[in-house]
Amino acid sequence: MKDSIAVAVLNWNGKTLLERYLPGVITHSKPHPIYVIDNNSSDDSVSYITTNFPEVTVIQTGENLGYAGGYNVGMKSINERYTVLLNSDVRTTPGWLNPIADHFEEHPNCAAVQPKILWDRSPEKFEYAGASGGFMDSYGYPFCRGRVLHELENDIGQYNDPRQVFWATGACLAVRTEVFKELKGLDPILFAHMEEIDLCWRMQRAGYEVWVQPESKVFHLGGATLNADSPQKTYLNFRNNLIILVKNLPHFHAVGLVFLRLILDGLAGIKFAVEGKPKHTLAILKAHFAFYSMFTKVQRSRAGTTKFDFRGLQSFTGTYKGSMVWQFYVKGKKKFTDFY
Repeated sequence: MKDSIAVAVLNWNGKTLLERYLPGVITHSKPHPIYVIDNNSSDDSVSYITTNFPEVTVIQTGENLGYAGGYNVGMKSINERYTVLLNSDVRTTPGWLNPIADHFEEHPNCAAVQPKILWDRSPEKFEYAGASGGFMDSYGYPFCRGRVLHELENDIGQYNDPRQVFWATGACLAVRTEVFKELKGLDPILFAHMEEIDLCWRMQRAGYEVWVQPESKVFHLGGATLNADSPQKTYLNFRNNLIILVKNLPHFHAVGLVFLRLILDGLAGIKFAVEGKPKHTLAILKAHFAFYSMFTKVQRSRAGTTKFDFRGLQSFTGTYKGSMVWQFYVKGKKKFTDFY
């Protein structure tokens, strides 16, 4: 079954990125099938692919459905046992799929796994989006093995061991296709950002495992759709983080945590203002108001996952007991090894 693995690249007006990265993906992934899911691009991405890479299957969604919606539509046409959801700005390496396929075969309860992900702009560093596996603190703030908040560690082999984690990066997310479909895929309400955390959380709630397998290594450009300094990225991250808490935690636990987050996110907003980034402060305010306006809708979305237990964060693999933000800013803990 090792050969039953596919690579699915999501594209929206990304011809420049496809020119830069797709040839390597094709070369390094042979003989496995490559799909490009196109979110109704207005550039000539599709004609570029069909003209130059006829071996690639193009799936067209007909509209821009974002990361979540685009993959949900595209995955309906993919039937390989495993599928790697790959960003269009990822540079793969020779043999990168083999450790992933082997890992699934050796861990039948693993529903998602990511490779070690390094920064293509500075290859000695871990990349922000996933580094060597994702974790979550008690207040719902995500961080990575190799990246805590904005601090990126150099890769010196310190995180080369495979390990169960809380979430795997959406930049290069390998899933059991059947489990992805069983759990109804990614949540379109999130559109972009943190939908992979929500999916991995639901996978754990359903009794599956999430892993990082650093024997596989890729390089992510990052910020190709939204730059890390974009207020829109700040808005989506803060809004979506609140959404996934309410979706996956026991009701009263979620309500209490949202109240705490109102305070903590307010402090984050003040910090942005002091740093001369008022647009980011405004983005956090907008995120909270958007979340409150969506609260009833988010509550209703819980109905689809009630067959799985709603449990506190500490009952899941890959959670840190305490506040990562407090430890970072007050205690000066900047590396993952300071927490574990």
